[in-house]
Amino acid sequence: MNQYGIRSSAASLQHSGVNNFSTAYWNLSPAELVEHSLKKGEGVLTDMGALMCDTGKFTGRAPDDKFFVKDATTENTIWWGKVNQPVSPEVFDNLHGKILNFIGDKDLYVRDVFACADPAYRTNIRVITTEAYHSMFVNNMFIRPQASDLEGFLPEYTILSAPAFQADPAVDGVPHSNFAIINMTKKMIIIGGTGYTGEIKKGVFTILNYILPLHKDTMSMHCSANMGNNGDVAVFFGLSGTGKTTLSADPNRKLIGDDEHGWTKDGVFNFEGGCYAKVINITQESEPDIFNAVKFGAILENTRFVPGTRTVDYNDTSVTQNTRVSYPLNHINNALEPSVGGHPKHIFYLAADAFGVMPPISKLTPGQAMFHFISGYTAKVAGTEVGITEPKTTFSACFGAPFMPLHPTQYAELLGQRMREHNVHVWLINTGWTGGSYGVGKRMKLSYTRAMITAAMQNQLNDVAYINHPVFGFAVPQSVPNVPSEVLNPRDTWSNKDEYDATASKLAKAFLTSFEAYQSYANEEIMAGAPKVITESVA
Repeated sequence: MNQYGIRSSAASLQHSGVNNFSTAYWNLSPAELVEHSLKKGEGVLTDMGALMCDTGKFTGRAPDDKFFVKDATTENTIWWGKVNQPVSPEVFDNLHGKILNFIGDKDLYVRDVFACADPAYRTNIRVITTEAYHSMFVNNMFIRPQASDLEGFLPEYTILSAPAFQADPAVDGVPHSNFAIINMTKKMIIIGGTGYTGEIKKGVFTILNYILPLHKDTMSMHCSANMGNNGDVAVFFGLSGTGKTTLSADPNRKLIGDDEHGWTKDGVFNFEGGCYAKVINITQESEPDIFNAVKFGAILENTRFVPGTRTVDYNDTSVTQNTRVSYPLNHINNALEPSVGGHPKHIFYLAADAFGVMPPISKLTPGQAMFHFISGYTAKVAGTEVGITEPKTTFSACFGAPFMPLHPTQYAELLGQRMREHNVHVWLINTGWTGGSYGVGKRMKLSYTRAMITAAMQNQLNDVAYINHPVFGFAVPQSVPNVPSEVLNPRDTWSNKDEYDATASKLAKAFLTSFEAYQSYANEEIMAGAPKVITESVA
């Protein structure tokens, strides 16, 4: 028997302070939530049966409006700064009280779910929302309990989300009307002023990134992961737009998950029970797994229809470039359930290098692996954001700085420990440009990238010749099955070698500047993995 419509025998909202509301709907099925969403005008159905909704003013996360309560629990553990901004317990309590008053006459949707597919690390989460489709999003994205799991279900963490509630910056202690505040002492997240569902997803991720490394000796990772028929696991780190979801969706391998994982002494497990994928410009040919997952039970966000139809126009970016779909893992044919695998044999760092400097594949030393993990590099291309007219470097520590409450070196040390223990091979994959920077060069063919990753995972690159990149020091293979050798050395693909050298040095300097914030914590091995700035052309 599934969980839908089941209310826990221990169910109560009083522990969250929620005493007043119109009706509380517990654990409704996707069909019921679709009905509620349509009736409330939250969305419309597409011709494939997916629910299409708008998230309102916010079509992405608002990282500048995410806060932690600074108290005895967090004062000496969180790495405070621009990413992890503090607020006082009084600010939290005041806004929590205002939200409780705001929802007093409203219907609520309550969803009990699990985070962490490995039962040994499972965390009970209760999400209380005012939007039916937000409850459906939570059902998609997290691990869905069976009815028997809900008998006596007690949440360890609670999320209270009211998108229509607006804070008053003049009196409420937050800079804007929207906010997401995490209170580790009360084990609660409150979200207001934003309808972007990703705030719920990433709020849970942030909690896990705090408790798992700190208390459970588990490396928490912003990555995708898959597993071969022989049980070999591969992990893919990468920022948005680098191909994390695309490259982990391999028809010849089981998908463990596309975004958030833990790595314990026993292996890798997914934090989630679903996927939250970008859908901009997707086609059935380019992204078959994602495209075919957009069916009943899925939620599309901020997309638009082909005029006069209910067919989704994935090329329409009139609302945002960050169009998304959420769906449960079982919408993917080769998803691994439960989403638990062994130790990785290969780790891939994905970078969409818009400067055209990075090799399409290169092997990293342990020191380079740690340096580039802490750096978390990719590049945004011109036109993706207002004011970006040329490629722009993006560095996000641990490939997920906005969600990492601890100092990046704490995650890096855990990763290094796991890599050494299990003799993991680490590769850097450039899914970006070759033959020149964006606007001159061309994007690396996806078929080539897939062939390189496949060759690495099948150990076909063990005995080929390598040369070291003159700036970054990576070991670059000189032959890869099913990939033209002329694309493997990026300098050779540029018509103007001096321009390549200058661009490579410029990028190296950006790496070194970014790393200055962590340099005092880095050991000699990590610093030996840093790039070397060159001032003259390489012959």
